[in-house]
Amino acid sequence: MNSRSSPSARRRPRNSVLRVALTGGIACGKSVVSRIFESKGFFVHSADRAARELVSPGAPAWEKIVRRFGPGILLPDRSIDRARLSGLVFSDPDARRFLEALLHPLVLAERTRVLRSVEKEGRHAVFASEAALTIEAGYDRHFDKVVVVHCDESVQIRRLMGRDGIGEEEARRKIAAQLPRREKLKRADYAIDTSGTPAETIEQAERVCALLIQDAGLMKGRRRRPSPSKAGPSAPGRAGT
Repeated sequence: MNSRSSPSARRRPRNSVLRVALTGGIACGKSVVSRIFESKGFFVHSADRAARELVSPGAPAWEKIVRRFGPGILLPDRSIDRARLSGLVFSDPDARRFLEALLHPLVLAERTRVLRSVEKEGRHAVFASEAALTIEAGYDRHFDKVVVVHCDESVQIRRLMGRDGIGEEEARRKIAAQLPRREKLKRADYAIDTSGTPAETIEQAERVCALLIQDAGLMKGRRRRPSPSKAGPSAPGRAGT
């Protein structure tokens, strides 16, 4: 994997954590990996969960979505019909741009608030932000490490068809609307291929967790050094899985 900017080159608060972007294509298994990260003591912020709260009935973002798409976008309980909205967004570039322009800044602000709270508490060494469009939105530059979860396209299509109850053509259209897998992998520090068995995915995810914990320790070690003149050579970054 291509290396990115070293965390040591960025100013961080003394109590900062290692900031990790956990990203990947639709139906590639990010949620599975995020649960493994949580089991290892990482703090995981989910952009999807944050977005759900931001579009709850009566919220400002909810009102703008209803104005844009009409009352037909609502379920009987007045919540957003996420399945219908997803279909509109993946088939209409203008709709997708509208929703991204509306929600991305709000989710980013919420993530920043949570990150500052985590840093202040000082109980976690790693803060992982789970979001599908981190690289597409250009937010990957705000992180110390980028982890890309990916799988073979045939596996991705099968999972998406089963999860969303859609046909192959629609599944392919949703996948095509996102950045290609090979482009995401170019930006990754670590990659987790979920094409195989659950056990293989768990093994890869745990290996990446160990590397991220090591990265967090190296970052803290660099911060503790009294001056560059007294510090020895920094350890080289380790490539992906």
